[in-house]
Amino acid sequence: MSAPFRSWDEVAAFALTLPETEMGTSYGRPAVKLRGKGFVYPGREPDSFAISVAVPEKEILIETDPDTFWETDHYRGWPAVLVRFGSPARERIEALITRAWWDRATKAQRTAFGERP
Repeated sequence: MSAPFRSWDEVAAFALTLPETEMGTSYGRPAVKLRGKGFVYPGREPDSFAISVAVPEKEILIETDPDTFWETDHYRGWPAVLVRFGSPARERIEALITRAWWDRATKAQRTAFGERP
């Protein structure tokens, strides 16, 4: 079992291992991007970061694992879920980060990578 993500730097380091990603900014804050589209962001709330996900998927994540996934009014209705640092669900979180990357990838990048996580 992998150690939990404990900081934004650890999350960003993982996301930057995905093909053709880069650090950028979104609303003046750091963001990991693919082709100029952000998919992982430090949260506005302490001890959390955000991953881009579809709203229906976010609702399922929050319902099935509220100790890991949550939202505030700021994120309500927005396609991103907050993730608490220190969650033992690292593999699930890595899969969500990878899926967010895949959803922004070109057809050629998807083909080279493989199926959607």
